[in-house]
Amino acid sequence: MVDATEKAEIEAKQAEEKVIAGSQIGVKYTDKGARHEKGKLNNFGHLTFWVGNAKQAAEWYCIRFGFEEWCYRGLETGSRDICSHVIKQNDVVFEFQSALQPGNEEFGKFLETHADGVKDIAFNCEDVDALIEKAREGGAIVVSEPETISDEFGSIRTAVLQTYGDVCHTLIDRSKYPADRHLPGYKFASEMKNYRVDPVAAKMSPINLEFIDHVVGNQPDKGMEPVTQWYETNLLFHRFWSVDDSMMHTEYSALASTVVASYDENIKPKFEKDF
Repeated sequence: MVDATEKAEIEAKQAEEKVIAGSQIGVKYTDKGARHEKGKLNNFGHLTFWVGNAKQAAEWYCIRFGFEEWCYRGLETGSRDICSHVIKQNDVVFEFQSALQPGNEEFGKFLETHADGVKDIAFNCEDVDALIEKAREGGAIVVSEPETISDEFGSIRTAVLQTYGDVCHTLIDRSKYPADRHLPGYKFASEMKNYRVDPVAAKMSPINLEFIDHVVGNQPDKGMEPVTQWYETNLLFHRFWSVDDSMMHTEYSALASTVVASYDENIKPKFEKDF
């Protein structure tokens, strides 16, 4: 039996949790800080997942979340090390990559540590070289120097930065490449010999995902502030919103979170720590 006092305490706690869940909590920041003098980060490009079976993972997202097979790179296109299946839904683009050769230590170590997961968060941008130089000045690790990659349809300018954990950011200037294609070296999935529309996916109702709003990266204890400062220093992002465990919690758990954003606020990485 629950007496009247205990019942009142339970109801008060439930009311408090309901208010927390439904209210506009947290801190909203208004100072956007400095804008890049040269170069510009426009929006999310695509997410690259490193997985054990790229074809299977891509088909799962097509069936469950309404994506469509879009582009492909693999043995048939001349790539002997990496197989890539690219799926698309409106402006949301996911690329699933798997190793084609046994003994790929980089892939193997990643999968052993994380299982299937996001390896790269690409940004569409302008003036890759200027953005990389600014990041280098701030101490960022440049994984791949700026380079031009071309095929018969055009060219892109690209470079790669190391961010938190094993995650990277690929910066891509697509101004000289068709918007209806993925990247140089990829073919449309429909052009491949064994292409077929999954009969289950064809019967599913549309999901209508529109675009990538933000990407969350979970951080270790005391890891949120250093990674937030990394984005402020190297990419000139600004703090957009934050909440700590005193603001967002239940009786059994709590959450701290910080969102940073590009100057135009089209790119919003989010960092979280669960308690």
